[in-house]
Amino acid sequence: MTDRPPNVHVSSHPLVAHKLSWLRDRTTGITRFRALINELGMLLAYEATRDLPLATARIQTPLEPMDTPVLEGKKLVIVPVLRAGLALLDGFLAVVPHARIGHIGLARNPVTLEPQEYLVRLPTGMRERDCLVVDPMLATGHSATAALDRVAREKPRSLRLVCLLAAPEGIACVQRHHPAVPIYTAAIDRQLNDHGYILPGLGDAGDRMFGTE
Repeated sequence: MTDRPPNVHVSSHPLVAHKLSWLRDRTTGITRFRALINELGMLLAYEATRDLPLATARIQTPLEPMDTPVLEGKKLVIVPVLRAGLALLDGFLAVVPHARIGHIGLARNPVTLEPQEYLVRLPTGMRERDCLVVDPMLATGHSATAALDRVAREKPRSLRLVCLLAAPEGIACVQRHHPAVPIYTAAIDRQLNDHGYILPGLGDAGDRMFGTE
């Protein structure tokens, strides 16, 4: 995909590209896959939080007092979309260990084929918090859109979507429903196959992370 859609941020960091290449490799075993996805989670957390608002706090260094920047407002919220979103959570918490964690569980309705909620747990005070919805594979975009729909009802101060890989179809779906939500990703792949998997992709991130292939 040569033309980047508006409001989509693709990491240009060499370490992200390098680690993602090994994550894609079918010969990468579960132990290394987990380590790589954790490291990519940390790197994507830096990308997605680079413009969080700052306030000023007065502190005392060993030599003198000073005014110094600190994150503004209530603690950040990370909302992994179950279950695959959990794969990125540890990496994010390594960067923002003070974050609050929400959970959204979605399953496909066997009749309508649409995502259906089976679990929602979100922190209090969402209107005063910045929120990152985390879902490794933005494929059709239906699950990510449903998760954003639910979180948006709480009116967080800001809302962002973070994924490892995105397909053009998934980006288009999210942007139809949530054009103001920025998307942060490590790469935009070519397309979806007939079964809704991203090509060239990396397979099912949840199955590879949790050993359920």
